[in-house]
Amino acid sequence: MANIQTWNGTATFSAGMTPFGFYDNDSEFQTDIIKVAKFCGQRLGYPLMDVELQSGSFFACFEEAITTYGNEVFTYKIRENYLNLEGASTGSSMNNQLTDPTLNRIVQISQHYGTEAGVGGNVTKYSGSIAITGSQQNYDLDAWAEQQGISGSIEVRRVFYESPPAIQRYFDPYAGTGTGVQSLMSSFGFGQMSPGINFMMMPTSYDVQLIQAIEFNDQIRKSAYSFEITNNQLKIFPVPVRSGSMFFEYFKNEDKSKINYNNSTNLITNVGEVPYDNPTYSHINSVGRQWIFRYTLALAKELLAYIRGKYQVVPVPGSEATLNQADLLADARTEKVELMTSLREMLNQTGRSAQLEAQAKEAEDVQSTLKSIPMTIYVG
Repeated sequence: MANIQTWNGTATFSAGMTPFGFYDNDSEFQTDIIKVAKFCGQRLGYPLMDVELQSGSFFACFEEAITTYGNEVFTYKIRENYLNLEGASTGSSMNNQLTDPTLNRIVQISQHYGTEAGVGGNVTKYSGSIAITGSQQNYDLDAWAEQQGISGSIEVRRVFYESPPAIQRYFDPYAGTGTGVQSLMSSFGFGQMSPGINFMMMPTSYDVQLIQAIEFNDQIRKSAYSFEITNNQLKIFPVPVRSGSMFFEYFKNEDKSKINYNNSTNLITNVGEVPYDNPTYSHINSVGRQWIFRYTLALAKELLAYIRGKYQVVPVPGSEATLNQADLLADARTEKVELMTSLREMLNQTGRSAQLEAQAKEAEDVQSTLKSIPMTIYVG
């Protein structure tokens, strides 16, 4: 077996000595990598005992620790802001850019709900009419759609069967001039007033309730036209006595089921396309660097454990030496888990939601403190 040189306590670094070279040209990285190698070597027992690693081993661990730190930070940023990032351009790096929360994607998503609620949306609503024949009560709207050359089925959203709206049956600018509407207005709380010559501050909900009351009055106490529609089979009440047309609004089901694609290129469509690069080492503060130093040591300890695990017992003059591979491996894995947990907890605590909760709690505590301060009694 070749005589492979192990760690001798010194190291020199130049660009190209790390596996990937992500940070080799950063001057602060070039300074710290030598210090980290010495730190890890001494924490692993050098010079009191041999450390079966080389400077390149420590360099690789240091590069991996920085990349892991950046991945955790940027993964959190993506998770925190992805709703605002989806659909944006992938053209430039976002490492040093501030992401402001917007409502753009929320509005786009709400358009689908707007379609179902009938208050807008992103699906075209069409209108059509079907010929009504005297004495015929049932009509097949799917058959009508086929006659119109509409491929696929339709979804009827509204049938215009109603009589004039309730507002026309109680609102009259000339009330009280002999038109005979005063009694109806009195029945619904508008007695002694004329909407045309009086102004009364009432909430809109009050008028809506009156409109509903009038419409229910017409439906229950009067003969009213109505309809029933099941699976696009229209049934009209009462049975028509003469021919005419009935109008309705509908969606094409193929439009509703169609996925809206944005054909533009270079857009963020998944978390893997958010343009975050590896972190710039010189921009990482002392808190982040301390985490990286400790994670580098954990990686070096794990690597050393794997190397020592090849030989459990090493012969020495007059005896045998048992290596501490198991202890090193257990400690390394525990330290990596603890470091990762602490980093993720810190990121969660600095998130937008957590910070807003902390500020709200702080404001509440300040108010509570101020309430306990005695108020000065003024004597005139």
